[in-house]
Amino acid sequence: MIALRAAIRIILVLSALISSGAVARQGGGSMGGASRPGAGDTISLPPAPTRGTVSIEEAIWWRRSVRTFTDQAPTPEVVSKLLWAAQGITEPAQGLRSAPSAGGTYPIEIFLATPEYCAQYVPERHCLVIRMREDVRPALVKAALDQSWFAKAPLVFVFTAVVSRTARRYEERANLYVPIEVGCASENLMLEAAALGWGSVAVGAFRDREVSEALELPRGWEPYLIVPVGMPAKRMVD
Repeated sequence: MIALRAAIRIILVLSALISSGAVARQGGGSMGGASRPGAGDTISLPPAPTRGTVSIEEAIWWRRSVRTFTDQAPTPEVVSKLLWAAQGITEPAQGLRSAPSAGGTYPIEIFLATPEYCAQYVPERHCLVIRMREDVRPALVKAALDQSWFAKAPLVFVFTAVVSRTARRYEERANLYVPIEVGCASENLMLEAAALGWGSVAVGAFRDREVSEALELPRGWEPYLIVPVGMPAKRMVD
């Protein structure tokens, strides 16, 4: 019965992605491949290891809000670990994720903007699906009140949510539960970034409609938080 519920959940999520245009077609792209993925293509991510060399206490100690980045490009392994930390599957039989969710309703949808594309993370398959084959970071900077410093971040994560998923069970309380869940998931990502030696910062000052337009979000999908990630231009902790 547990396995059946998990399978049903995966089917529903993938169906939502298809209806929103996120999964139009699948290609053979990979983050380390020579081919340039187009809209609808899938980018495979390396498996995320469940053991690291940095303790949770050290990651908490090292985490800082970083706003200056070098030009260093992240590896596919870094991208994989960051996304897995935020919303990766940690219990496949039930489809449980790395961050808590009220009633297992999982309203969060994460988008990743890079210099080459804007993609959506699919936790059930641990992959990225290309939404746009263009750099939407300038549009996000403009939407975020022209905070031009994060235009240099090689990775810009946008946490969006479909509140109706949680509201179906919890009604008005969903307006409280969803922001809490976004906070949990984004903190996971930022702590993982610190553990890997990368810097991050939470950006909440932005015009919602402009972010939605930049990402071409389906109706009912709302942006909650932007998290730029990059290699810090100076050491976070001596």
